[in-house]
Amino acid sequence: MSIPVGDPERGKRLFIQRCAHCHTVDKGAVHKSGPNLHGIFGQKAGRAPGYDYTPANRSKDVTWTEETLFAYLLEPQKYIPGTKMIFIGLKKETDRADLIAYLKQATS
Repeated sequence: MSIPVGDPERGKRLFIQRCAHCHTVDKGAVHKSGPNLHGIFGQKAGRAPGYDYTPANRSKDVTWTEETLFAYLLEPQKYIPGTKMIFIGLKKETDRADLIAYLKQATS
């Protein structure tokens, strides 16, 4: 799967508008209704310490990479049926690529 090159500045705006009410990205930041995303790349799904994941998330055998996040962000409930994440997803490939570009910078 080829992921378009994303713009982290546009991704930051998307994160603020669509994600920040449930997620944080800074190291050591508290979980909100969704987990803190710091260090997400290379992490197994359902493994952020201290966050109460659903069994569906804990049992999903996926490691978060650009490719897996790109697929997940299209339709989170379809990718992990039973997830708590109520976000309907980002249909535009460029939006997903921008968000991932931002997350790569913000969560490292």
